[in-house]
Amino acid sequence: MMTIGEFSRRAGLSVKALRLYEASGLLPPADVDTASSYRRYSAGQLDRAARISLLRRLGMPIAVIGELLDLPDAEAGRRLDRWWAGEEAAFSARRESYTWLRTRLAHGDEPDQVYPVRVVLLPARKVASLRFEVDQENLVPEMSAAEWEIRRHLDDQRAVTTGEHWVIYERAVTPESEAPIEVCVPFSGSVEPAGRITIRLEPERLVAFAEVTRDDCFYPRITQAYEAVHQHVTAAGVILTAPPREIYLDSWDRLGGADPFVHVAQPYEG
Repeated sequence: MMTIGEFSRRAGLSVKALRLYEASGLLPPADVDTASSYRRYSAGQLDRAARISLLRRLGMPIAVIGELLDLPDAEAGRRLDRWWAGEEAAFSARRESYTWLRTRLAHGDEPDQVYPVRVVLLPARKVASLRFEVDQENLVPEMSAAEWEIRRHLDDQRAVTTGEHWVIYERAVTPESEAPIEVCVPFSGSVEPAGRITIRLEPERLVAFAEVTRDDCFYPRITQAYEAVHQHVTAAGVILTAPPREIYLDSWDRLGGADPFVHVAQPYEG
């Protein structure tokens, strides 16, 4: 057994960090003296401490670290892969936004991307969903985390899924303020709700949509797809029946840059 100071030195973590990880439940001491409140750690906790330290260096939030550490190694590896794919997708979106702006500053406005709008009748689907509020900076990582949480629940209950998933926007997500979104994974099978995951039937809907490739799925380029859909439904004079949504055809890491990636869709009543 080691004092908190000795464990701090051997683990390469500050005492302040150890206090934080104790409070969050990530790394509680092996023993706490009830009389003195002295904390003692065991040598067997050094590996867990090292993993926490490395994951924090990668920028993983404490809540996600807690999920990952409680999983068997094989499943933890898959969880780490999905989180990292979300981080890469977020960085890619930031890089493309930078490139878009830098090019415009250097060479002036480029021609707008033309997005043809199509109409399709989507069948009724069962979906598992998570609803929460998020700002633009954290949008992609939190979308990815929510999708993984839903898929883990569906896998545990042996539901059948594909790579398809949706994000429904009740209002615009901006850098300055949070807005509610709903992340949905359609499935077939028998599934019960659990915790904050709800199960509902998404009704049959008529939608107008524009298809966006993975390379174009960044702000502000994707707003041109939204504008194309908006102009289409406005010109048609139809009644909007639900908030707009992005229907992702597969995971970001399983597609190439020129592959169709997302349908920017607006449900309406014909």
